[in-house]
Amino acid sequence: MMHLETKQNIKNEKVFKRILVTGGAGFIGSFVINRLLNETDTKVFNIDKLTYSSDLTRIQNHSIPKDRYTHINLDLNDDLKLKSVVCKADPDLVINLAAETHVDRSLDNPKIFMQSNILGTFNLLEAVKIHWINLSPERRDCFKFIHISTDEVFGSLGDENKFNEDTKYDPRSPYSASKAASDHLVKAWCYSYGLPIIITNCSNNYGPYQFPEKLIPLTILKAFSNESIPLYGDGKNIRDWLHVEDHVSGILLVANKGIIGRSYCIGGHGERSNDEVVMAICSIIDDIKPEDRLHSRLIKLVSDRPGHDKRYSIDSSMISNELGWKPKYSFAEGLKETVYWYINNLDWCKMILKKSGYNSQRLGNFNYLSN
Repeated sequence: MMHLETKQNIKNEKVFKRILVTGGAGFIGSFVINRLLNETDTKVFNIDKLTYSSDLTRIQNHSIPKDRYTHINLDLNDDLKLKSVVCKADPDLVINLAAETHVDRSLDNPKIFMQSNILGTFNLLEAVKIHWINLSPERRDCFKFIHISTDEVFGSLGDENKFNEDTKYDPRSPYSASKAASDHLVKAWCYSYGLPIIITNCSNNYGPYQFPEKLIPLTILKAFSNESIPLYGDGKNIRDWLHVEDHVSGILLVANKGIIGRSYCIGGHGERSNDEVVMAICSIIDDIKPEDRLHSRLIKLVSDRPGHDKRYSIDSSMISNELGWKPKYSFAEGLKETVYWYINNLDWCKMILKKSGYNSQRLGNFNYLSN
């Protein structure tokens, strides 16, 4: 039995012996599990159906005692089996990261997002509710369900202001709408049944092991290979970038000290326009791979994403002031480290792309609508 640890050196307040993580083979989920296995002695159960972007490399790269880690290949929409698995895992803490996350893919096939993010969350809530009700009073009092969401549920900002815990939901894509729906379900299970939940809404994550369909890894691989780098619209859409390790610290801090029923916004203080991010990556690669011409020459403006939100920015005051969280990484430092990681791990990139069948092609492109 051990307290969760984070790199914030905080005073721990909760003790969890058994933790269930959903989506633990995903980008953020694998970092969560890796931290738990490296820095605690808790038992970890990972429910993940292993989709195109799933990868267990980070977890498998470490020597894991068989009695401390279990992966269950399971779709959350298999509600009967899910109830059985949750019962056998017998968790004190559930961290729900299972979700389809790519906006462009949600434009191409929104049904998958409704099934995974809405129905999957509903099934998980029902299974966890049954488990929680049947716990002893002592364990029930310490139990938590942490639901990981996104700032995209809040819609789009203008040139001023930031998202915070009181911002109204205004999703603009099938992805963000499905995540907003899942957030509402989680809150409803708290109010209706008393399930002890906490929601976190994070800004755009980046870092090693992210599937190369997202802006930063895609740009790195395109630039390093001297391929055309697509940049949507005018490139001026702004995101608030959060290093995945800082996000994990926030999640585990909330698990330890967060207040039941609350939402916490987690942002990396890394506001940058897309063209600034792409230019910064090109500049780093110029240093790694000097050529006669700058890699920024590869940038090509392409038609914008439908419903492309203009700006995201998170006010993290609540989690900072109440729980003591702060990001460790500056965006410049984290981006440089990330670029070097991808360049030094091209074999992993080739492996994950081959396994997924994704060839770096554009997704969610509806140019035909204007014909």
